Amino acid sequence: MRNHEVTARQPLLDERGELREPGWARTPVFGYDRAAIRAPRFRIKEWDYYLVLAEGFAGAFTISDDGYIGLQSVSLLVFGEKPWEHTETVLNAFPLGKLGLPKSSASGVTEYADKRLQMRFAVEEDGRRHITCRFERFFREKPFSCDIVLSPPPPPGDSMVIATPWDKKHAFYYNQKINCMRASGTMEYDGARYEFRPETDFGTLDWGRGVWTYDNTWHWGSGNADLGGHAFGFNIGYGFGNTSAATENILFYDGRAHKLDDVTFHIPASGYMDPWTFSSSDGRFEMEFRPVLDRAAKLDFKLLVSDQHQVFGRMSGRAVLDDGTALDLRDVMCFAEKVHNRY
Repeated sequence: MRNHEVTARQPLLDERGELREPGWARTPVFGYDRAAIRAPRFRIKEWDYYLVLAEGFAGAFTISDDGYIGLQSVSLLVFGEKPWEHTETVLNAFPLGKLGLPKSSASGVTEYADKRLQMRFAVEEDGRRHITCRFERFFREKPFSCDIVLSPPPPPGDSMVIATPWDKKHAFYYNQKINCMRASGTMEYDGARYEFRPETDFGTLDWGRGVWTYDNTWHWGSGNADLGGHAFGFNIGYGFGNTSAATENILFYDGRAHKLDDVTFHIPASGYMDPWTFSSSDGRFEMEFRPVLDRAAKLDFKLLVSDQHQVFGRMSGRAVLDDGTALDLRDVMCFAEKVHNRY
């Protein structure tokens, strides 16, 4: 077992611009300082990504500064009889830190505004997260808007915080995933109103800062559910640097983290929309996954290449907590993805 838990508060990077203590933590014990990074500014990547998921629909919201390019995007996904999705993205050349994304996930405002898109993520004093957005000409010349509030996970409020090096000087991946945030609020598009209910619907935050290598393929999956009044969530993934110190595979139950070892995605060669399976080295995450919708996107600008398959579907199987308690999951709406980027 290689999951080194970091508990001492400390700066993320040392005087050489390298990670002080690779590993995982339950809270953001690492202090991120953009000025301490020793890599060129165009290699720094910073993003805030929220996914808010209900049984029949979802919204995804990204504000990012990836050095030489910024990608601000909104996705609306509907999982009805005829599933569909639309993602609209605004690209910015060479933001290089000018968006001023917060140095901590725990406070502050992340926002982007131009004539077409106004999007804001605010952390309130009580810990709630407020997502507002207005996107003109989102799809078929019609606007999209949302006003969503995410409540903090239940106490103790554990999350997945990880500091991972890449096998290259000054490169690192610093990330926090917050699951189990009960969602309320609405999205509106084309006369339809999509309402989130905190009894059943959840939001997830993917908060990232770091310096990445140029060519990477990763797998990531996440989901949340109410299990008889208990908030449950999971985060699984690999391909984010050198994970010899720790993985980011984890379960959450009633606000507490339960750490997993390796989890493997078994994606069928026949296609992303055929059933997947997941297996774990410790036997604590064994799942079947039935896809409903593949949010596929492919960009090829020679130097900038992105091939993404974020697949939404229903997960069933068995998850085991640290004390041996087995939880049976049935048709939990979630996503799992495989992404290849050169950027």
